[in-house]
Amino acid sequence: MKRILAQVRKELTQLWRDRLTLALALVLPVVLLLLLSKATSLSVKDIPVVVQDLDKTPMSRRYLETVSSSLSFKLSALPTNLSPERVLAQNQARAALIIPPQFERDLRRGQNVEVQWLIDGTDANTANVMRGKAAAITQAFTAQIQPATIHPAIKPLIRYWFNPGREDLKYFGPGVLAFGLAMFPPLLAALALSREGELKTILQVYVSSITAFEYLLGKVIAYTLVAWAEWIAGMFVLFVIFGLSLAGDPTPLLVTTFFYLLCTTCFGTMIGAAIPNQAAAIQAAQLGGFLTSFLLSGYLFPVTNIPQPLRFLSNLVPMRYYLEVIRDAFLRGGGWPAIWYAPIALCLLGAFFFWRAWSVMKDMQVKA
Repeated sequence: MKRILAQVRKELTQLWRDRLTLALALVLPVVLLLLLSKATSLSVKDIPVVVQDLDKTPMSRRYLETVSSSLSFKLSALPTNLSPERVLAQNQARAALIIPPQFERDLRRGQNVEVQWLIDGTDANTANVMRGKAAAITQAFTAQIQPATIHPAIKPLIRYWFNPGREDLKYFGPGVLAFGLAMFPPLLAALALSREGELKTILQVYVSSITAFEYLLGKVIAYTLVAWAEWIAGMFVLFVIFGLSLAGDPTPLLVTTFFYLLCTTCFGTMIGAAIPNQAAAIQAAQLGGFLTSFLLSGYLFPVTNIPQPLRFLSNLVPMRYYLEVIRDAFLRGGGWPAIWYAPIALCLLGAFFFWRAWSVMKDMQVKA
C-alpha cells in the first residue's frame, strides 16, 4: 500500500508542476461544457423562407402573418429577378412559400387550395422539422377560417411529463459533462504512461521493487482523483451557471460516477501501456474516447437508431451507460430501478481495461 500511495503522490506532484497539463485537466473540460452546452440545440428557429404571393389578398396576407408569427420561420419577399428554385439553389433561403392565384376566392367557396412549400432537403432533420411545422401552421390556419362542424372522435391532449419546457440545455448540458469526462481523463492517463515509455523512464520501474499491478493502480488512483476534480467543476457549472438541479435521488449518480471515472481512467491506462509514444497515444485516445463516445453513446441520437453491427459496439462504450444515468438524474429521476445495470457494466469494462494494461506491463517487466 505504501508503494501505491507513493506512486499516487508522485503522479499528482508531477501534474501540479506541469501547469500546462494541469490546465488541460481542469480548464478545458469546463470550457468545453460552457461552449458545447450552449452551442448544441435541436430547436429550429428563424429559418429563412422566401414568399411568392400570387394572390395578394387579405386572406393570403393573413396566412402569411400566421406563418411569420411562428418562431421557426423568418419570412422575406421573393426577389423580383429570381425564381423560388433559384433562391434555394443559391442558398439564400431554406424554403420557399408559394401562394397560388385565387387563394381567397377558392377558400371562401369551400374549395381545396394547394399552398406550395419548397423545402431544402440537404439537411434531412431540419427539412422534416420544417415540413411538420408548415403542416401544423396550415392546419391551425384552416381551423381558424373554417371551424369544423363535427368534432373529431379522438382529440389528443399532449403533456410533456419530463422537461415540460423542452429546454435543450437540460438534455445536452449533462451530456456534454459526460462527454468531457470521456475525453480528458483517458487522455491524461495515456499521456502519463506513454511519456514514461517514450522517455525510457519506465526502466526505473522495471528495476524497482514495485510491481506492475501497484504501478498501474497508483496511476489509476491519481488520475481518477483528477477526474473527480473535473467532475466537481462541471457540476458547479451545471448547478450555478446553468441553474440545473437534480430530479431525484443523487445516490445512483454518485455511485455510477465513481465507476465511470475509474473506467475511463483505466481505458487511458490501457492505451498508454500499449503505446509507448505520446503522439500515437493521443491519436488512440481521441479515437477511442472522442469518436466512439460522440457517435455511439446516444449523445446526439438514440442508440436504437444506430444500425448493426455498430449498435453492438456501443455496448463497449462507457459513456453510453453514464449518459443514461446523468440524464436520468437531471431529467427523469427514475433512480436505481431505471439504471441499475449501468454501474455493473462500467465496473466490468473498467476491470477489463485494467487487466489489459496489467497484462502488457507484466509482460514487459518479464521481457526486461
